[in-house]
Amino acid sequence: MSATTWQLLVGALHVALASIVSAHVVLTKSDVRAAIGWTGLVWLTPILGSFLYFFLGINRIRRAAGRMRSVRHLHTADRLAARAGNEVARVDLPAPLARLATLTGRISGEPLTEGNTVEPLVDGDAGYPAMLEAIGSARTSIALATYIFDRGRVASRFVEALAAAVARGVEVRVLVDGVGANYSRPSILRTLRERGIAVAAFLPSPVPFAHPYFNMRNHRKLLIVDGRIGFTGGLNIRDGCVLVDRPLHATRDLHFRLTGPVVGHLSEAFAFDWRFTTGEVLRGDRWFPPLEATGGVIARGIPDGPDETQDAYLMTLLGALAEARDRVVIVTPYFLPDAGLLEALRVTVLRGVQVRLLTPARGNLRLVQWAQQAVLSRALARGVRVELTPEPFDHSKLLVVDGAWALIGSANWDPRSLRLNFEFQVECYSAELAGMLEKLVEAKAAGARVLGRHELDRRGLWPRLRDGAAWLLQPYL
Repeated sequence: MSATTWQLLVGALHVALASIVSAHVVLTKSDVRAAIGWTGLVWLTPILGSFLYFFLGINRIRRAAGRMRSVRHLHTADRLAARAGNEVARVDLPAPLARLATLTGRISGEPLTEGNTVEPLVDGDAGYPAMLEAIGSARTSIALATYIFDRGRVASRFVEALAAAVARGVEVRVLVDGVGANYSRPSILRTLRERGIAVAAFLPSPVPFAHPYFNMRNHRKLLIVDGRIGFTGGLNIRDGCVLVDRPLHATRDLHFRLTGPVVGHLSEAFAFDWRFTTGEVLRGDRWFPPLEATGGVIARGIPDGPDETQDAYLMTLLGALAEARDRVVIVTPYFLPDAGLLEALRVTVLRGVQVRLLTPARGNLRLVQWAQQAVLSRALARGVRVELTPEPFDHSKLLVVDGAWALIGSANWDPRSLRLNFEFQVECYSAELAGMLEKLVEAKAAGARVLGRHELDRRGLWPRLRDGAAWLLQPYL
């Protein structure tokens, strides 16, 4: 076959693939910028662009959309039926917070709950012992959801504790994300099954290795013991999160132990994910016992994901920024907000509110780090104070507004958390807790350096071009 014939065949294949992909983009993408970006990529990058779209651009939730919607509706109906006859007490809040609570109530579908305790756990050094202690004391049920469950010393302790709980007659369910399960090989899933632990992978990955840019991941970190003690935050299960062991790739993080009525919201989020993944319905007092007040924090769980709950996290951020009156503190490992969220930060600053961002000086994902540097320049131009925290890499996620309201959980300020991943956040109304968290922020800021706009502008042409090119990939990072 001649070279000309091969060129014609390849050209015809490119046109056919690009046409099919373009049609799919037009019919399925709701974000015009993403649609334009993907269309340009598949036409300007012959064949390769189409394959990239297949692996990275397709919302595979759509393949299971019918079942997911039916599971969501069934789950919601069951939840409402369980609440029937139980009146939710009205919680009185100051005007700005009351407006924010109205917003989050409408987008989350969960009521505000009084009488909660929320305890920060710094790094895996405090987080893992607290979680393992709770597992060791479990009497009826354990529900564990995590993005990454890496093999290692920490994982072995969790496996042993979960297996011991099963041997005691405790009902145990473990849900690991399909990509996060492959961060170490062989996957921990086989070991868990061999120990008699009921485990499932959420949307298993089409390739047998970890890939941080695959879409539709379950990024939630939830542990609920006996339906009464909950844990959530940023901690995955990895050796690198125990700083006292001085691991090679150390990761700082922030996790939380919760008790009180809000733990029911964690249980409901896990129950939906487990039901969607396995078809098993978790019901009854074993999983949803009556919950009594334990403290003074008003709180609500806010699930978010690319199904009916999409944009709950984004709208919560926008609502919190709109109601801020004095100061906003953001702690995130990945800062890649879209143009709309950046403009919301600008409006917040122009209203006279101090906006402070803490993010690592050196990230753990190179492409994200480059793109973030381009975005930080825009944030600085909008008046945001940016502080770069030193190593080790800080994976904490936190938002505190006016020393009175805090948002904790698994989500970052990036496209994946904002639109592509399943996340879980808890909003907390408590000046005492917010003050405690602001003190933790000050501890994180010790040793940080303030980033000046001139510092980014003085860089050479190549770094600025590199960062700008990475920023073009923002919707896919």
